[in-house]
Amino acid sequence: QVQLVESGGGLVQAGGSLRLACAASGRTFRTYAMGWFRQVPGKEREFVGRINYSGWRGDGTLYADSVKDRFTISRDNAKNTVYLQMNSLKPEDTAVYFCAAGPYGARGAPSDYTDWGQGTQVTVSS
Repeated sequence: QVQLVESGGGLVQAGGSLRLACAASGRTFRTYAMGWFRQVPGKEREFVGRINYSGWRGDGTLYADSVKDRFTISRDNAKNTVYLQMNSLKPEDTAVYFCAAGPYGARGAPSDYTDWGQGTQVTVSS
């Protein structure tokens, strides 16, 4: 099990950028696939992107079409942290953003992930 804490959310104007961070506890962080999801009230949790565990071929990133070419996921295993760099933000990106940890093979379904953070609010004004 791994504990996850997100940070970096806030209010930003459309077209702006934010970087979210997710700090993880545990010595086995580098073995987890790390995902980002978002959720707005009344809607299901939506997949944003995932970076595979270290050692996988390439960087093993996967993105939702809605954020591709705008958002970038990276990880720093020395700091047990995964990042979500969000550029060219749009009002429709407003949501609570969650990071999640999962095993090898985790992709875009929330059920692929076993551990979740509490979330951080991102609000994009028009």
